[in-house]
Amino acid sequence: MKNVHVLLPILFLFMGRVPVNAQYKQAEYQKHPLQKIFPEQQFDSVAAINALAQGDATVKGVAFTKPKNNLGFKAPLANRIFANHITVELFPYTPYFEEWYELKKKKENVKKNRIVYMDSIAYRYRLYCETNARGEFTFPKMKPGKYIIMGTLPWTSGGSYDQYSGSGYGSYGGRVDYYERQYYTVSHSDFLMRIIEVEPGKETIKVKLK
Repeated sequence: MKNVHVLLPILFLFMGRVPVNAQYKQAEYQKHPLQKIFPEQQFDSVAAINALAQGDATVKGVAFTKPKNNLGFKAPLANRIFANHITVELFPYTPYFEEWYELKKKKENVKKNRIVYMDSIAYRYRLYCETNARGEFTFPKMKPGKYIIMGTLPWTSGGSYDQYSGSGYGSYGGRVDYYERQYYTVSHSDFLMRIIEVEPGKETIKVKLK
């Protein structure tokens, strides 16, 4: 009987470690459920192929952004933050991509989780290149027409503040508060997008993606 009394606590301890599957898993709270928006018209692959056919012009550009002020606008006199080795994508300005562009400008709201998408097949019909450390990029052999260029530029900002670290008393009994300087960084991501046009007869087109 003594062995039975010894084994029972061990058995209960082992049983307590057996994993139990929950009958219901609570979904994560979302203030704004994801809303996907797509262009309504049908994608025309033939039109996209023709628009991306080779030409004789060269698009040369520079991608950059600027930090925002307290009102949420980019400070015009601030130094440029160049796109250091990011991918710049170019899409033909066909009716499908034109509708997508207008939806992106007017309907998308990232804070409310309302995102504009394009068809996965349409996304294949694009050109892309990588910038250098100065944000410079080139698209050679472009034909006359309108195009959409875009890219996502990640950057960081920093600052400091004084954090309370304790108190003491001076020689005359007065209280002295002590602070330590703390430094922090904040990550940002700016989506850059604009329409450019390659005019007939021009060999080089210079653009700013900002």
